[in-house]
Amino acid sequence: MADFWMELGLLLQAEIAQRRQEGCDVTALAEKLKGLGNHPAQADLEALFDKLQALKPRNDFPYEEPSDLESIRAARPDGPRRFEVAFAEPELHDRIWGAWLGRCAGCLLGKPVEGWLKEQIEGYLKLADLYPLTNYVPYLVPHPPEYLLHPSALEATRGHIEGMARDDDLDYTIMGLHTLEEHGLDFATGDVAAEWVTHFPYELVYTAERVAYRNLANGLAPPRSAFYRNPYREWIGAQIRADAWGYVSPGWPERAAELAFRDAALSHVKNGIYGEMWVAAMLAATFVEDDIREVVKIGLSEIPSNCRLAQAVHQVLSWSEECSTWEEAWERVAERYGEYHRVHTINNACLVLLGLLYGEGDFERAISIAVMGGWDTDCNGATTGSIMGALLGARALPEKWVAPLRDRLKSIITGFTECAISDLARRTLAVAKENLSSD
Repeated sequence: MADFWMELGLLLQAEIAQRRQEGCDVTALAEKLKGLGNHPAQADLEALFDKLQALKPRNDFPYEEPSDLESIRAARPDGPRRFEVAFAEPELHDRIWGAWLGRCAGCLLGKPVEGWLKEQIEGYLKLADLYPLTNYVPYLVPHPPEYLLHPSALEATRGHIEGMARDDDLDYTIMGLHTLEEHGLDFATGDVAAEWVTHFPYELVYTAERVAYRNLANGLAPPRSAFYRNPYREWIGAQIRADAWGYVSPGWPERAAELAFRDAALSHVKNGIYGEMWVAAMLAATFVEDDIREVVKIGLSEIPSNCRLAQAVHQVLSWSEECSTWEEAWERVAERYGEYHRVHTINNACLVLLGLLYGEGDFERAISIAVMGGWDTDCNGATTGSIMGALLGARALPEKWVAPLRDRLKSIITGFTECAISDLARRTLAVAKENLSSD
């Protein structure tokens, strides 16, 4: 059976969109692809791909978007970098545990409706008499045929949840922790690559990660593994891998962003990398700052100030001061950033931000808004829940969201197929203590 994500024609179409978003004039090459007809030769497709990837942004492209850490740091705004704060171990453990629990709950909330548009989610929830969301999504019986839930929906729906179901959003958090435990805080991007090929089944990674995995298998090392024939290199895959780096860097956003960069560079470039760095830095900031707007701004201080992601975040911050409801702000997000694919970094980061801002410190409201906005719902729910969980701590999370988790998490990571969430939090705390004791 053909590999959907690797099919060359599909890759080419996605590459044209990607190059356009990166500021390149793709008009001539897009026309050339059309001219190849319905059954183009493999050699013609490969030649066209090479030409696309050789394009340079137009001279009038207004953004500065490097993909190496030194240049990223040179282009970032001023920031706190590291807070001089002493953490009491019980409080630090509660925050880290809260982040793990929040990530699981948010992911489960969005899992049944993954990939749906806002109006589809709203329609289904109204049939279930659960709009707006105030609990896990129900599985309607009889099931309306016009609403096709995700194949894994049943184990993530209210009344059927028996722990955190397997999901790549949590697989990557576990992988981050395992990378730190195996290779230490000085791990390199090559160590991440080694972890992937020994612990991830190829068929259970997607989009940018699958392309990078294939590139590794074909002998392409980072950073080329991230770029070569990878049109998904600014999609959300890196952003959902941010969490472990933030958990182990409380009060140290610069370190969190650096660890995130080393991970992201395996499979992503530009805004794909920035999404992971931004979320990791925000998570680090939640341990010392309870104003969510300040948390967001601290995250922005670790990515280039003049990149598309930073512009979008600033835009949403501005809209949130003008729009009285999240729905009104969502309309502006959809109009401005709806052209991006449903699993792109930038548009989904905006929905995470809507949840954080309009949630107003309430865990349930934050994850519900992030999911009701649509697109990559499990990822957005997970990231929002992670940040809110770190901000509030495990003791403050509502029982109705935590109890169904049963302190259980399933994963496809070798050695982590059945985990206690509390044990993952304990192990994360040990790495965080090591990190905080370093220079």
